Amino acid sequence: MTIEFVKDISVVIGLWVVFYKIAAWQIEHRGRRNIELAEETLALFYEAKDVLEWIRHPVAFGEEIDSVKKEENESTEEFEARKKVNFIFVRFNKNKELFSKIHSLRYRFMAQIGKEKAMPFTALDGLIKEIISAARLLTILWTEKNILDEEARKVHYNQIKMNRSIIWDSFDKQDPINVKMEAIIVSIEAVCQEVIMAKGTLHGFLNSRLKKK
Repeated sequence: MTIEFVKDISVVIGLWVVFYKIAAWQIEHRGRRNIELAEETLALFYEAKDVLEWIRHPVAFGEEIDSVKKEENESTEEFEARKKVNFIFVRFNKNKELFSKIHSLRYRFMAQIGKEKAMPFTALDGLIKEIISAARLLTILWTEKNILDEEARKVHYNQIKMNRSIIWDSFDKQDPINVKMEAIIVSIEAVCQEVIMAKGTLHGFLNSRLKKK
């Protein structure tokens, strides 16, 4: 083995070590950014769960009712219907910054973690829209009159019952919104914990590459 060959081998090894260190630093840096994003996301989803429970709490307070003003040409029934659900909109407005933050975080999450991993964001957005839509629909259902057909009255009653269960927390294990929210939390936990526990390291990166193959 010649001295030149030994030198060549040393150069190759040296270059490989430098490349490895650079690659490891890049992976660790990207991993730390992903971990920070996953931790922030998880914390915001936990907060959203608590906030939604508060928004749907069936007890309305004075300012949440008194802030509703009767509009011109609005019937008494329509006015009273709006008062009944106004607490939903008041509480959502007080927490709109949280939901806006989650919505904007979704795009970073898709870019850094992956589009296919961002489904809990879509599910949460859908749940919020479901609650708001139910509140608006109830203001219409409560004021509908002259439903003479017995079958139509049953359908009407069931619609009211279903939408009331969406805006008001029943505190039951089978509460429809709480069940959906719990599924969202389980889903986002699975995604974020995977990032936090494995993908912030070179070992985790190499494992993920092997799994893909």
